[in-house]
Amino acid sequence: MPHDEILLIAGMTLVTFGIRYAFYALGDKVNFPPLVKRALRYVPVAVLTAITVPMVLLPDGQHWQLDWRNAWLLGALVSGLIAWRFQHLLAAIGGGMAVFFLWRWLLG
Repeated sequence: MPHDEILLIAGMTLVTFGIRYAFYALGDKVNFPPLVKRALRYVPVAVLTAITVPMVLLPDGQHWQLDWRNAWLLGALVSGLIAWRFQHLLAAIGGGMAVFFLWRWLLG
């Protein structure tokens, strides 16, 4: 691996670690305004959405697939319905995975 790439990775590691460590080290010493605290509560949902939506809607990475043959979409919809109806995360994950794998097996 070239020397420049090693320095780049080390620099990114230090910046990422520094930012995260600052929040842990300062802990309760930093008093965020209520608006910032409220906004930070939505970060996990936004990150999860940013990861899963492209995978579900663009399974091949290039073309939209919004039809009944998309096992990713069907599994995500079933998972969302289970989570909404029963408020049980493990059931939602298991149900979505079961539908996904069953649909892939049925379609070949």
